[in-house]
Amino acid sequence: MALEVGIVGLPNSGKTTLFNALTRAGAEITAYASVTDKPNVGMAAIADERLGRLAELVDAKKVTPAAIRVVDVPGTGPQLLGNLRQVDAILAVLDGFSDGATPDDDLETLRLELLVADRDHVERRHERVQKEAKSGDAAKRSEAETLTALLAHLDAGTTLADWTGELPPELDPLTTKPLLAVENGPGGIDCKLEAELAELPDEEAAEFRDGPSALDEVVRRLKDALGLITFFTAGEKETRAWTLRDGETALDAAATIHSDIARGFIRCEVISAEDLLVAGSHAEAAKRGTQRLEGKTYVVADGDVLNIRFNV
Repeated sequence: MALEVGIVGLPNSGKTTLFNALTRAGAEITAYASVTDKPNVGMAAIADERLGRLAELVDAKKVTPAAIRVVDVPGTGPQLLGNLRQVDAILAVLDGFSDGATPDDDLETLRLELLVADRDHVERRHERVQKEAKSGDAAKRSEAETLTALLAHLDAGTTLADWTGELPPELDPLTTKPLLAVENGPGGIDCKLEAELAELPDEEAAEFRDGPSALDEVVRRLKDALGLITFFTAGEKETRAWTLRDGETALDAAATIHSDIARGFIRCEVISAEDLLVAGSHAEAAKRGTQRLEGKTYVVADGDVLNIRFNV
């Protein structure tokens, strides 16, 4: 499953415009009064110049970048923000273009909205567990006590990220997730321009920029916040980039590709993308000794090209 990021923002901040720029999904941008409660969902490609070079080397028929799933909720409030409980990180889009705009104040407002949504989440769980604890279940009584303390903690204006104890595993808090601010305006990125450029071919869009895409920087920040690395599979049929959490193993990489590959894992051939590009082929890399065999506990490094051998 792809990692997920949620987008939040106050009315007219440009968050759906950023969603369209990241995903090229073409979601409708409307006034809050006319939107539905259904979130927009799309995939944001992670640009990596190594992917194209690897694909060219092996003459790949298909090239697939790594991607992050993006969820854009139509507004704030506990019910709508509840759609983001399964995401791995949150992008907070701030209005930096309107007359009198105060991005820092907007960020604090969004932080408060997330805290209120977490309080609602904890309160609902608290009500349920209190009823279940009446049966005499010791575990439920203990959880109810923890949830009571958590409600007091939230009422004091502190987030669940500041809670020093262990949170009940049934909770899916929002305020413990990485929160990245993206200012839409001169002090940050021009979401409208980026959304328009996203409709153009990459080469044509690059002509309208002074440097790298601002969206690439947003995705890079997400990768850093989530502790992601990129690995590759390079074949003639398809050359593809994938993401893993830093510190995960070859077996985790196999599971990312397909559960059957993980189940039947035997070993994997490993080489860095740069070493493979220098060698010119897997066969030449093997002769040079830059390609090696690793087992399922091997910790994958950023830029590794993996060829996983398996049997099911």
